[in-house]
Amino acid sequence: MQQRAVASYIERHLAEQISLTTLAGLVRLSPHFGAPPHRYHNSRRIEQAKTLLAERSSSVTEVGLTMGFQETSSFTAVFHKTTGLTPTAYRRSLI
Repeated sequence: MQQRAVASYIERHLAEQISLTTLAGLVRLSPHFGAPPHRYHNSRRIEQAKTLLAERSSSVTEVGLTMGFQETSSFTAVFHKTTGLTPTAYRRSLI
């Protein structure tokens, strides 16, 4: 039930910054329970970003901003860490 509540909240707020405190509050846990919710949030953001990159209607910067990243460099770093490719390389791989 707790995992479902956190996952549901993350899905509804993909493009927003979500604090660990907010997620912990949803399930009445200490915010010091670890980083998995944060990793899940980033993972879901990157999955959605992949969809947007494939559509090619937005620039890489626009996709990053849409997904709630403040800087293109932050988006690129998280995308690369998650997928092993930069957003531009990922988009090129789809051709």
